[in-house]
Amino acid sequence: MTSRYFGLIAAGGAGTRFGATGPGPFRQPKQYQSLAGRPMLYHAACSLLADRRIEVVFVVLAPDDTGFRTYDWTEFGDRIAPLYCGGPNRHDSVRNGLIAASSAVDPEDWILVHDAARPCLGREELRQLIDALAQDETGGILAVRVSDTIKRADREQRILATEDRDGLWQAQTPQMFRHGVLLQALEQSSNMTDEASAVEGLGLRPRLVEGRITNLKVTYAEDLDLAELILRGRGTQ
Repeated sequence: MTSRYFGLIAAGGAGTRFGATGPGPFRQPKQYQSLAGRPMLYHAACSLLADRRIEVVFVVLAPDDTGFRTYDWTEFGDRIAPLYCGGPNRHDSVRNGLIAASSAVDPEDWILVHDAARPCLGREELRQLIDALAQDETGGILAVRVSDTIKRADREQRILATEDRDGLWQAQTPQMFRHGVLLQALEQSSNMTDEASAVEGLGLRPRLVEGRITNLKVTYAEDLDLAELILRGRGTQ
């Protein structure tokens, strides 16, 4: 049986580092911040759906989310599906989303987990990821080689050591794994910083597929300006 492809976007967070829970213009959750005239979540979903091999993108939202319904998603038709089952952290949200999608997805189907806060994923790197992993048994992730000098600090923020960056990569999303493998990995792990680390816990070695630095993660409010420059440079407005 031919494996199919699905996206899953974790979009249930409050964006505390971004400042979404505080007073002022950023009190709105980060995924709904305006970016090039659209909510940031729109761009993340659109980037996945740009590849026609991805049948549906499941968007995992907080159970009390009221923002999603206020936007028009009709251009995507039935290729976008909100799931109001987000948990208190990324680990639980992705696991809950996989469980909720189980009726539509087979264990051997591919799931591409993406961040709502990565709105600048390009079509070429997405294509390269899918092509590189289509015949892979384990799966893998987009990542970029660490190019800056890395310092390890103590509690007083004084340098303890300069780390050897040879062989170091910075993980990105999407992270692409078989539905059954990823769900098993998340069920057996208590928490993780990304899906690959959970899969590593099964004794597997996910593949690194080189991405681009333009696939940035919007973490702080000032990152929005850079993301908008990238999108407008591509003609995405």
